[in-house]
Amino acid sequence: MTTANVIKVAAIGLSLTATTAFAAEHENREGWPESFTVGTASQGGTYFAYGSGWANLVAEELGLTGGGEVTGGPMQNMALVHTGEAQFGMTTMGPAAESLEGTNPIAPGLQMTNACAMFPMYQTPFSVTALSSSGIESISDIPEGARIGFGPAGSTSDTYFPRMMEELGVDFERRNGGWSDLGGQLQDGLLDVIAFAAGVPVPAVSQLEVQTDVNIIEFTEEEQQAILDAFPVSQFEIAADTYTTLEEPARSVSMWNFAIANCDLPASFVKAVVDVVMSDNERMVNIHRAASSTLPENWDKNTVMKWHPGAAEWFMENADADISEDMIYSNM
Repeated sequence: MTTANVIKVAAIGLSLTATTAFAAEHENREGWPESFTVGTASQGGTYFAYGSGWANLVAEELGLTGGGEVTGGPMQNMALVHTGEAQFGMTTMGPAAESLEGTNPIAPGLQMTNACAMFPMYQTPFSVTALSSSGIESISDIPEGARIGFGPAGSTSDTYFPRMMEELGVDFERRNGGWSDLGGQLQDGLLDVIAFAAGVPVPAVSQLEVQTDVNIIEFTEEEQQAILDAFPVSQFEIAADTYTTLEEPARSVSMWNFAIANCDLPASFVKAVVDVVMSDNERMVNIHRAASSTLPENWDKNTVMKWHPGAAEWFMENADADISEDMIYSNM
């Protein structure tokens, strides 16, 4: 079922009549692709689990072949969706804004305006994890020259967390890699700290908790405020029941994530995909707990990207969304 790069789910049947409640509405499939790919991020991170999960759900419900693909995260996803190499992807608002402005490091100068907003996902908290044996219990405890893993190159974490650490006066040696790999390096003593930006619970942290004792480090009020003043993030608390290590909520900051679609995909197709994902939140939460925020009323958290026409139509019909015409993509 799985490969190193792509998880595919075969269609259960060729018609919707036996597999989905969406049959009558989605009989007209003119221009629909026979298969699709969702750009996610590295294995061991929330994007991969969440993205592969909703891709599989859509494939099953709509009788298509589709799945999640391992990528470098939001920056690469914006590029893949813009060019059409991936039909769908996931991004955070910061990398989306940079990509639209033409400052995505993958293709400097290219304004990636053919990637459209599709549906709200969840907030990405920024959090720090170290082994308990390291003695690191706060940001100020991080030693000079610490080896910090910031996730895959070009990811939201790698884009923003080093800047945040510099803002807080931390001197570090920057390391990149997939979350599972970085978790193994932390456990083996090859890293001092991992700086995560991922939906919680982060699978790699949950796995570390089972195997060893870790410290999940929160920001102080002063540190949180300094980051809020300098970056496009909002206040966030990681709930105490997120990890067994936590005894009380951990102070953090977060950035919203949105699913994105190539703007040239048929409106009826994108609307059907949004319908599958947004119409039954319980199924999404069963895929990943972060999906508790994948709710129609969070459509307004997108202030950056133009909406795909099919997605805009769904939210206007089902969530009373007030989306202005200039925020809906048009190739006219």
